[in-house]
Formats: sequence, C-alpha cells, structure tokens
Amino acid sequence: MDPLSLKKLNALRRERRAAILLTDLEDGRDRVIREGDTVAGALGEAVARAFRSGKSGVVEIDGRNFFLNVHLPEPRLVVIGAVHISQALAPMAKIAGFDLTIIDPRTAFATPERFPGVALHAEWPDEALARQPLDAYTALAALTHDPKIDDPALRAAFEADCFYIGALGSRKTHAKRIDRLTEAGVSPAALERIDAPIGLDIGAATPAEIAVAVLGAVIAALRSRGPGDRSVSA
Repeated sequence: MDPLSLKKLNALRRERRAAILLTDLEDGRDRVIREGDTVAGALGEAVARAFRSGKSGVVEIDGRNFFLNVHLPEPRLVVIGAVHISQALAPMAKIAGFDLTIIDPRTAFATPERFPGVALHAEWPDEALARQPLDAYTALAALTHDPKIDDPALRAAFEADCFYIGALGSRKTHAKRIDRLTEAGVSPAALERIDAPIGLDIGAATPAEIAVAVLGAVIAALRSRGPGDRSVSA
C-alpha cells in the first residue's frame, strides 16, 4: 500500500468517515476513495454498492480487475430514553453489530441494574453528546416522550447528519413535536427525516415488538443510504 494512502485511511478512521482503498490489480496502484467522492461510470456504481453493503471484493470494469477494500466506521445506535423498549432493544442491537449508547437524565430509569453491560449515561443529551458527538454513521432513536429530553437530541442528530433519526409517539404527538422544532428554527426538509411513529410498520404493540421495528428501520436505513443523499441542514 502507498504510504500516503495509509495515512489518508488512518485519518478517515479517526474521523469516523467511510472510505474504500481501490487497488488496480493490473499494476498494483491504489488510491483512497472517500464516501461522497465522485467516481464516474461502472466503477462509480461498484463503489457505491460497496459502500452500501460494507463488503470488500474484486470487480471487473472494462477488462481491468480492481480490489475494493471497504473501511466503514462501526455503526452506532444512540437511544434517548432508558425505557422498556430500550431494555429490549439493547441486546438486539448488540447482536446486530451496533455500538449502543443509552442516554437518559432520569436516574431512576438509567441504572446499571436495568441495563447491564450497556454504555449508559444518566445525564442530559446535550451534555453526553458534547463528549461523544453524533455522526453520519450513527442512528438516533428518541424514546422518552419528553420534549425536554428528546428535542435537543433530535436537533443534534440533524446537525450531525445521522443516517437514521426516529422518534416515539403517535401522529398527534409527532405533530406537536414538529410545531416545537419548527418554532425552534428547524427546516421542513430536516423535519421530514424523522421516522415517526418510529420503526417499521409491522403492527408492533409490545416493547419488544417495537424494539424489533426500530432495529429493522435502523438496519434498512444503514443499508439503503447513498453518498450525498442524507445531507439536510437544520
């Protein structure tokens, strides 16, 4: 590997940005492609597929073979609210390969006994997220029903361009949420990104079923994302 390519890859890893090391198997030359870079033609299509799937492999383009070595940040799921849904969601998310964090300032709910082995922050979202900012490879699920807790986290998710932003609540509750965030200056385009009522529409009723719906929606968003299709300013 070209030392310059290694330096670029290491820098992108530190920044939690996705990249592909593209190696021409005919001459051995390589280059780093960042997610969002413009790559034309059939090679560009192959690069886009690799970013979506996260799978490395060889592709043949116009008679030449290239190896696409995909480097994606570990996907994160930040859950706002140490509630019953979160208790069911935590082990599911870990099994699915997500780095999970739960944030809730209500110390009666955010306890190690209720969430063993989970990264748990019993503090306000703006405080916790100042230390561990959201990013484009993070999904945010707001589950408290409390605007004082959920709304600041949602605004942080817009600013960070999280790949998934969901919020618990009925359509009536969500309409009130939209009114509050609109008054706070959030753009209509950003508000449209909120998945509410949260999760896949599978008729979920119990906390465990809702957790399945939420995780399914998060995975679908992760695997269907494309370079440049999520950026919406708040």
